[in-house]
Amino acid sequence: MYYVYILKSIKYHTHYIGYTNNLINRLACHNHKEVYATKLKAPYKIVYYEAYASRDEAHRREHNLKLRAQALNHLKKRIKKSLEA
Repeated sequence: MYYVYILKSIKYHTHYIGYTNNLINRLACHNHKEVYATKLKAPYKIVYYEAYASRDEAHRREHNLKLRAQALNHLKKRIKKSLEA
């Protein structure tokens, strides 16, 4: 199983989108500042995730959310309360 996830920086209230096959381990990597892209804004919490059977599907969805503002805005509207928490 592969996961597309949205993290929220507890400190700075910014968001990060990624994908992985081990969600719990990946969150730990982000929080231990082992991920270059997110190390300056740790710690993080998971505010949303989606599960996919294949790596390609998860990667495609992550890419879609990162590069298509319309897709990300639609998702943000759906999960507004989760992003505010």
